[in-house]
Amino acid sequence: MNKKEWTVLLIEDDPMVQEVNRQFIEQVEGFIVIAAASNGLEGIQLIKQHQPDLTIIDMYMPSQDGLTTLQQIRSNGYKTDVIAVTAASDIETVRKVLQYGAVDYIMKPFKFERMKQALEQYRSFQVKISQKEHITQSELDSMLFQQFEEKSDLLPKGLNAVTLRRIQQYLSKQNHPISAEEVADGVGIARVTARRYLEFLEQENELKLSVEYGRVGRPINRYMLKIN
Repeated sequence: MNKKEWTVLLIEDDPMVQEVNRQFIEQVEGFIVIAAASNGLEGIQLIKQHQPDLTIIDMYMPSQDGLTTLQQIRSNGYKTDVIAVTAASDIETVRKVLQYGAVDYIMKPFKFERMKQALEQYRSFQVKISQKEHITQSELDSMLFQQFEEKSDLLPKGLNAVTLRRIQQYLSKQNHPISAEEVADGVGIARVTARRYLEFLEQENELKLSVEYGRVGRPINRYMLKIN
C-alpha cells in the first residue's frame, strides 16, 4: 500500500478546540479531516458513515463521553485507529483508554508539535506495517518504540528509552504499589535493571515510593506512578 492520505474524524464538543485541532491536523502532510462530531453518539454515526482511518477523540463530552464511545468503537468492530486528545490526566482514564487500544494519548493543553509528532509516528508505523506480511520481534519493537529511541541520549548512561517506556506502560496498568521484582517479571528484564529504571523515575518525580517493612529480611521498596 502506498497510501498518500489518511482520513481523520474529530470528536470534540468545544467548537474552538475542534477548529484548532482541525488546523493542527491539516498542517501535517498526508492528513485530512473529513468530518467532526460534538459528542460520542454523533461520532459513532460518523465513523459508521465515513470509516475514517483515524479518530481523534475527547474524553469529557455531553450526551456520550469518550470512554463509552471508545468502547463502542471496539465492540462494534470499527477499524478506525484512535488518538485521545483530552484534559483527562487521571491514571484510571489513561489506563482504560490504552486498554481500549488508543495509539496515542495527548493531554490538553498541548502545542502543534505534539500533534505533529503523534500523526507522523502514526503515519510512519502504518506505512511500514503495510509493507510486510510477517514481521520479526526486533522490527516490531523498532516500529512501536521509534519515537523513544532519539531520547536515549538524554538518559543516564546505561538506560535505554525503549525499556524505560515499557516500564512506564507496565506501571500505568497497576492499581497498587509494586516492587522492582514484580516490575522485572512483568516487563521481562533483570531485577537489578528494573531497580535502576525505577530509581531514575523516582528521582524524576514520576513515581511515589513506599517502603514495606516485614518481620524478617530487608524492607521492600514499592513504586507507583504519581497521579498529576
